[in-house]
Amino acid sequence: MEITGKITHALEVRSGTARTTGNPWMSQSFVIETHDQYPRRCVFDVFGEDRLKEFNIQVGEELTVSFDLDAREYQGRWFNSVRAWKVERVAPGAPQGQPAAAASAPAQPGYTAPAPAAAPAAPGMPAAPAGESADDLPF
Repeated sequence: MEITGKITHALEVRSGTARTTGNPWMSQSFVIETHDQYPRRCVFDVFGEDRLKEFNIQVGEELTVSFDLDAREYQGRWFNSVRAWKVERVAPGAPQGQPAAAASAPAQPGYTAPAPAAAPAAPGMPAAPAGESADDLPF
């Protein structure tokens, strides 16, 4: 799943040592807010020191976050987990909801994007004259 928006909060880094392996771990939670008519907020976690350094998330950035949802049970109660696995910066001036990689992808040499095909007329309907709309709706 993906969500695009602005990072509004960066919570404190949590760390510890795994009980089973004894390996250290690190996690940080972030709040992202969408730009919809009715903005929504979502808290997601980035797990692992390497990912925290790789993503380098800062408050105020526009990001597209790809994440996995999971739920776990603890003492008869259920808790959701929203864990990010990919973060992309949104290019300045790009339409909202489009990641920077897609908005600024260089064209491949020798590749020409196909022209949009005209919609065929419905059976029994004459084709629209050039320069006019193919639909017959009055509005």
